[in-house]
Amino acid sequence: MVQDYPPLRGRLTRDRALSELTWLRVGGPAEALVQPADTEDLAAFLAALAPEVPVFPMGVGSNLIVRDGGLRGVVIRLGRGFNSITIEGDTVTAGAAALDAHVARKAADAGVDLTFLRTIPGAIGGAVRMNAGCYGTYLADVFVSARAVTRAGEVVELGPEALSFRYRQTDLAPGAVLVEATLRGPLGDPKALHARMDDQLARRDATQPTKDRSAGSTFRNPAGFSSTGRADDVHDLKAWKVIEDAGMRGARLGGAQMSEKHANFLINAGDASAADLEGLGEMVRKKVYETSGIKLEWEIMRIGEPAGA
Repeated sequence: MVQDYPPLRGRLTRDRALSELTWLRVGGPAEALVQPADTEDLAAFLAALAPEVPVFPMGVGSNLIVRDGGLRGVVIRLGRGFNSITIEGDTVTAGAAALDAHVARKAADAGVDLTFLRTIPGAIGGAVRMNAGCYGTYLADVFVSARAVTRAGEVVELGPEALSFRYRQTDLAPGAVLVEATLRGPLGDPKALHARMDDQLARRDATQPTKDRSAGSTFRNPAGFSSTGRADDVHDLKAWKVIEDAGMRGARLGGAQMSEKHANFLINAGDASAADLEGLGEMVRKKVYETSGIKLEWEIMRIGEPAGA
């Protein structure tokens, strides 16, 4: 039976291939992809959507493996109506679809230091949900508040206590869609902030496979903290180090490969399926556990059904 969906001022597409929307370029279709016009449109849609229909908010697909059988239910993808960036003093308010890099640059233009966001792939909604961080700074360190639409269609304000930020985790309720975040950063000289971001980009490009199809870091660091970026940073319990020590740098399965340039980057080296990518990741986890006793935890989200399910 074909699911009936509530009216929408934005766009609803049935059986939308998600492989075109993820950085790894894999995955089956969503039953429905919903692109709301604005917050009110999203709230009205979710309020009227049958409560048994699953809802998955999807950002720009930078940290995601969609399995080959696709995704049941509704995928919410925010677009143009959710990418505004406004700045007042040291406070930056950004729509959830605003790219992290754009927020960092616009903030720097205004003398606000959110430079750590410059090299983080994805958009602000995902950065809040995953408490994204690098160079020793996390989203939680600059977070003031967020607005979200609950699965029931209610627009709510969320403070730090509601999200309970942890390393790469928050307590955002299932089906809730972040629509906006307010951040506060230290003030600094715009030229110095842009110079710092240029340096960060150069270091990232020298050490990470930025030209390959990847989804950023594959596994969380076992130590539970992000890179500080300092020359004296301790690497004993970094995910890339335990993967390398297990002999899995460059390991392959089908079209999937652990990058030769950075052992914690899973890449689509050609025609990988989602099963290749997830299967290789599980091989790496098994090997690391066998060699070090460390259980790596996925940082990349894996969603949907396997092929044939």
